[in-house]
Amino acid sequence: MSIFGRIKDAIFGKKAEAAPAPKVAAPAAPATPTAPAAPPPPVEISEVDVEAILTNLADKSPQKLNWRTSIVDLMKLLGLESSLTERKELAQELGYTGELNGSAEMNIWLHKAVLRELAKNGGKVPADLLD
Repeated sequence: MSIFGRIKDAIFGKKAEAAPAPKVAAPAAPATPTAPAAPPPPVEISEVDVEAILTNLADKSPQKLNWRTSIVDLMKLLGLESSLTERKELAQELGYTGELNGSAEMNIWLHKAVLRELAKNGGKVPADLLD
């Protein structure tokens, strides 16, 4: 799984497994076959309040982590590896074209890119965190 996929799953929760189709009881006596039950309609995905989830996690964390501005702290808050190697891989996943050297420029770009991707994938992210 991609690093961004792990970030998204940590915030949004893993997708629920599809529920098995209900079993149709066999008729007691031979009868005309019945059509299988129609599958339930798809459930509409509502927006996930990213800020509320991350703030809640930060409040419960024994460490003081500034997830609002730091990609390292955001990853730590989610229980993910935040090493330079992981951040380089994440930067490549998200299309970073600058030097992959762990610079402040790369880390700031990564933080913004992760929040933008979360917003694109159904997350509610405040505008001031997307600038």
